[in-house]
Amino acid sequence: MTTNAPLHFEADPLELFGNENADVHASSDEYARRFSGDVGEWMLKVQDRALTSMLPEAARTMLDIGGGHGQIALSLSRLGRTVTVLGSSPVCANRIRQHIENGSISFKCGNLIELPFANRSFDGVASFRLMSHCTAWKTLIAEMCRVADSTVIFDYPIWCSSNLLTPLFFSIKRRIEGNTRLYKIFTTRELEREFRAHGFTRVALRKQFFFPMGIHRALKSSGVSRILEGAARALLLTRLFGSPVVITFQRIRADD
Repeated sequence: MTTNAPLHFEADPLELFGNENADVHASSDEYARRFSGDVGEWMLKVQDRALTSMLPEAARTMLDIGGGHGQIALSLSRLGRTVTVLGSSPVCANRIRQHIENGSISFKCGNLIELPFANRSFDGVASFRLMSHCTAWKTLIAEMCRVADSTVIFDYPIWCSSNLLTPLFFSIKRRIEGNTRLYKIFTTRELEREFRAHGFTRVALRKQFFFPMGIHRALKSSGVSRILEGAARALLLTRLFGSPVVITFQRIRADD
């Protein structure tokens, strides 16, 4: 089984002409329902804790690439950061429109893999729910590094986890979650290699769940899920085999 190729991507006509629009689905009401209810709220709290603990205080201006789902943009705004969300289509602003209109975050429409910003325009760049669905992920990384002055933070599914079973059980996962997309699974080493090529090094890494998120959605009990994940963390299983991973890279200033 190769780790450098996607499991599968269904080609989109826009992508064939260089426009990445993987964020359109993640910005939809249908996708948001995956994080509804107490289980969904608990998952987002776990994600928020990872983001808060791994984001440098110096990253005051933030670009959220593909963040029309609002999960990261609103958290960053509550942390007092100045946030710009980049979406591939105007429809990606629908779920965060209230916050755009009240001025707590900004929204810009553009190509996610050809960012409409100058070099080092933001202290930091964030991108959640996008990397594993982006066909041109190496280009995405290059662009993230180009516009980030110091910090890049994002999430990704890792091979050394329950994701090893994804090729066998993807159809079951889709039945549980209803709207699961096909996606690429990474190794941390390949991501580190790409970022180092652009002058960035890893400074923090946090694995979120030992059990597949689909299992937690099927259980429909945040209490049970907390107990299961608490036990996994105590046994160091999450540290060894957890996914998805939140990772932070910083610019290597000596190489500027």
